Amino acid sequence: MFDFEFVKPSSIVEAARLLGGEGAQALSGGQTLMPTMKQRLAAPSVLVSLTGIAEMKGLSVAAGTLTVGAATPHAVVAAEAARVFPALAALAGGIGDPAVRNRGTIGGSIANNDPSACYPAAVLASGATVVTSKRRIAADDFFQGMFSTALEEGEFVTSVAFPIPEKAAYVKFNQPASRFALTGVFVAKFAGGVRVAVTGASNNGVFRWAEAEAALAKSFTADALQGLGVDDSDMITDLHGTAAYRANLVKVLTGRAVSAAG
Repeated sequence: MFDFEFVKPSSIVEAARLLGGEGAQALSGGQTLMPTMKQRLAAPSVLVSLTGIAEMKGLSVAAGTLTVGAATPHAVVAAEAARVFPALAALAGGIGDPAVRNRGTIGGSIANNDPSACYPAAVLASGATVVTSKRRIAADDFFQGMFSTALEEGEFVTSVAFPIPEKAAYVKFNQPASRFALTGVFVAKFAGGVRVAVTGASNNGVFRWAEAEAALAKSFTADALQGLGVDDSDMITDLHGTAAYRANLVKVLTGRAVSAAG
């Protein structure tokens, strides 16, 4: 690991000023950044910790929307979202192990946008709004490919606003060593339709399965998926599974998520 300076601002305004400096990097839970730095694959000269900013922590509910501060650890989401958004709470409670859940944060997860991370599926399936230090970004515009988002240089996530669905569930097939999703599907039913988001399967990162959304909007049952197929041309092939295997998992897990939600 290379030498760096560590600073811990107490406000979003102060953090934004510090992150405008050359070589500065935001640090939230550090579950990805710190191992990357240890391997000398990243060398920021200044780490700006976001964990001391009180306005970026905690959960609140208003007008049918659950807002989660970006510096809120997964374990807190798992405990405090259970009453209003149980599917999101269950997702958070299934990330990694206790050490990861008590350090990792929702903001860090979606900003990193690992292709197998769980939170991006929840954000996309819920049609959430990502609030940053500069603006508000719709989930459909935020995720832009593997490890890529709409965040600009120096911009960081401050909170995520989730519209609370009528029904929802998240089902993932774990990669047992890492507990990342080999494939995971989040299904959310709203009065105006259904959204289905898939993680862990595509070389392009998290994505929506439009055909399933249309079928489930007509009949919110696992049987509605029977005639559908998933194109495997952009699916990941690695030592854990082929593209065809992951494509099949998408359909299977979507059916299970619908059954769990319904």
